[in-house]
Amino acid sequence: MKKQLKKPSGARLICQLTALSALGLAATAFAAPETDASFDPSTRATGDWGGLRTDLYNKGYDINLEYVGEAATNLKGGYDNDKTARYSDQFAVGAQLDLQKILGWHDAEFKITVTERSGRNISNDRIGDPRTGTLSSSQEVWGRGQTYRLTQMWYKQKFFDGHLDIKAGRFGPGEDFNSFPCDFQNLTFCGSQVGNWTGDIWYNWPVSQWAARVKWAFNPEFFVQIGAFEQNPSELERQNGFKLSGSGTKGTIIPVEAVWSPNIQGLPGEYRIGYYKSSANANDVYEGADGQAQPISGGDFKEHDEKHGWWVVAQQQITSHNGDISRGLSVFAQATGHAKDTNNIQDYQSVGLTYRGPFDARPKDDLGLAFGRIHVNDRVTDREKLENALSGISDYDNPNYIPVQKTEYNAEIYYGFHVTNWLTVRPNLQYVRNPGGVDQVDNAIVAGLKVQSKF
Repeated sequence: MKKQLKKPSGARLICQLTALSALGLAATAFAAPETDASFDPSTRATGDWGGLRTDLYNKGYDINLEYVGEAATNLKGGYDNDKTARYSDQFAVGAQLDLQKILGWHDAEFKITVTERSGRNISNDRIGDPRTGTLSSSQEVWGRGQTYRLTQMWYKQKFFDGHLDIKAGRFGPGEDFNSFPCDFQNLTFCGSQVGNWTGDIWYNWPVSQWAARVKWAFNPEFFVQIGAFEQNPSELERQNGFKLSGSGTKGTIIPVEAVWSPNIQGLPGEYRIGYYKSSANANDVYEGADGQAQPISGGDFKEHDEKHGWWVVAQQQITSHNGDISRGLSVFAQATGHAKDTNNIQDYQSVGLTYRGPFDARPKDDLGLAFGRIHVNDRVTDREKLENALSGISDYDNPNYIPVQKTEYNAEIYYGFHVTNWLTVRPNLQYVRNPGGVDQVDNAIVAGLKVQSKF
């Protein structure tokens, strides 16, 4: 009975919450659509389509095509210092529907997005030891299978003047929980960091799963939320980008979070604190099923009935430019911690700053600087040392040697050229110390170029 509770159907959960939304709709008086800002054609490379795009937007149909491309080359260091360049990219096409305008459903919307990723990653080819790889990635857009995926397909409904917000469908936890902007090219400073370090259970963009999220806003500055996400490893497989069935589900991941978004002396900020727990079974990172260290027994790892961790995120703008809050200096800090029994990464921290509009002649340009630390679980380090001791191999250059991982450090500086309202180009320079957390791998310098555009 206990195991059945740990393997709920994601589809059943969605049906239940969709039914709740339908009941709420029946009890909510339909209201006339509120006046929205008109569509700005300058934010899309293809413009207004002869007025059709504005007309569609005003009727509730917002159609989007976005592109992110990232190039990187190894200037110095890394496991293989033979210099080369790599390029990876992502297309995302989708639509967001304002159901209040289209169907008269008050405070309701629907979104669908399909993504396609392709290319190669310099971190895999040159920076990390292939026996371990790197902990982070110099091209964050690479990963999760270079393929097409259904990344978003969800319905959202608000109640009680917007205080209650229910979202259900297919999406990833990082879309709402532990969310963070993705202007940097190095993965250490991009997106949900929990998903970066617990990727076996928390699936970041572009992977989606059956999910539901309930949010309650106490006021415009403070809300709390809880979610339920199907934990299904089969959805990570390249051929399952459009899989909708629940086959292969192992359990559910439950994140909870409190978010405070104050205006301090007129300057915006956002502060997040959260906790997650997975109900799926997880292997110990050191101990075997027989109670001995797993490298000694050589059998299965000890199994735990859950996996958990926490996060904090702080972002705050601290200056403006002559009263213009669209320009100025912002600072941020992040940290995550994870279960020492079951997660390869023990903890993570980063700090950084961004400045929008550094020059009067370039008021929409931005620059960023960040530093991050990714620490491997000490029990993983101990296991790797024990494996080498048991094999009698101490020579790092021996192909059968197990590289011992400790801590990887990443840094990045970028300058973002706001070329047009639909195109931003960000050249960047990255420094990776101890790639993969392996002391024997040379520190690396990587030059990158990130292109973000909307069509």
